[in-house]
Amino acid sequence: MEITELFPDGTSINSKGHFEIGDVDLVDLANQYGTPLYIYDENTIKNICYEFIHSFRKYWKDTHILYAAKAFINKPLAQLMMSENLGLDIVSGGELAVAQSVQFPPSSIYFHGNNKSKDEISMALDYKIGRFVVDNFAEIELLTELCQKKNVVQDVLLRLSPGIDAHTHVKTTTGILDSKFGFSIVTGDAMDAVSSILKSKNLNLIGFHCHLGSPIFELEPYKLGIESMMEFISSTITMGVDFKEFSPGGGFAIRYLKTDKPPQVESYAKMIVETIVKECSKYDMSVPKIVIESGRAIVGRAGVALYRVGSTKDIPNVRKYVSLDGGMGDNIRPSLYGSKYQPYLVNRVAESDSEKVTLSGKFCESGDILVEEAVLPQLHEGDLIALPASGAYSPAMASNYNLNPKPPIVLITKNGTSKLIRKGETYEDLMSFDVL
Repeated sequence: MEITELFPDGTSINSKGHFEIGDVDLVDLANQYGTPLYIYDENTIKNICYEFIHSFRKYWKDTHILYAAKAFINKPLAQLMMSENLGLDIVSGGELAVAQSVQFPPSSIYFHGNNKSKDEISMALDYKIGRFVVDNFAEIELLTELCQKKNVVQDVLLRLSPGIDAHTHVKTTTGILDSKFGFSIVTGDAMDAVSSILKSKNLNLIGFHCHLGSPIFELEPYKLGIESMMEFISSTITMGVDFKEFSPGGGFAIRYLKTDKPPQVESYAKMIVETIVKECSKYDMSVPKIVIESGRAIVGRAGVALYRVGSTKDIPNVRKYVSLDGGMGDNIRPSLYGSKYQPYLVNRVAESDSEKVTLSGKFCESGDILVEEAVLPQLHEGDLIALPASGAYSPAMASNYNLNPKPPIVLITKNGTSKLIRKGETYEDLMSFDVL
């Protein structure tokens, strides 16, 4: 059986006919930690971080790569990103708290979000983070007020909405006119926001940001978005904007299915940087520092979800349901976005695919389906199913629906050993905040 690019680096089939990652048998991990189980591979994360840094700096040296914490963050992962010299793109006080707990360099933290609270902004100012990515007029007022009270001058980027459709899922498209994020160029809000920030003695506008959506399987939306933004930015220079940084966001796609064909990281880098350089030349502007944000593309392929087969229900001439011990509580993406995954039988890898089944979750929703149409060997109770490419937006979006505990998370280290990086929750944990 061919090991596809869906799995982490170093994935193979051992003599027992089991999947293993870095010489760690996934069956052994399931037996040791239980299921559902999320497994991340350290070498894959490190390799992808290097690929992003190398690819973008090949075309423009002054490029900074940020890890988008919303894809998944905890203390060990924050430490890993820090060790790889990545910055951090955060969207909440919780993500900032994780960064603080590991002493993540504040100058490398960028705070995004469309509704930052007063407490979150104060927390970030006290930690002296590098940049706020300003999203709306209310934030300009609140940030100015808090900076005045703290006698701080804060560097900011302005989030623009360029009105570009990235051709991704409607719920993850963010660069169009009808979006809750950013200042629209078309309506004039963006120019009004520039004027407002320039009037503030406590805000220092040093650049611009946009995010078109995710995952983006095409290169053209980046080109169109950058062109739209650069035309706008060129008109702000005479107003006194010191254009030092430019962020086209992220949204880089990965393979979830064998048939998916996302661009290579270097292809994204080439298109993005060459368009920025061309547009800066066109408008006689110096090329600024380029800031790239990536979450899914850094941890997505590095993560594998592991489930155990439970009950089955065969409806003649309709479908066969095979229930797993996880589902929408640990991975909401199939239910929320219609996201698709490629499942694999872990403990009998050599067996040929023989039947089409629906892999359903254990949660009390008819829509709790992890894989609608899976072609697999005949499954039995106790078999192990892996969903590769599960590292992004699975644990990060997990819930305790039906009062199910969130699963443990294991890291396969660069030395080829397994290490628990997040404990599985217990029933006691679920009740720990209840008050009688």
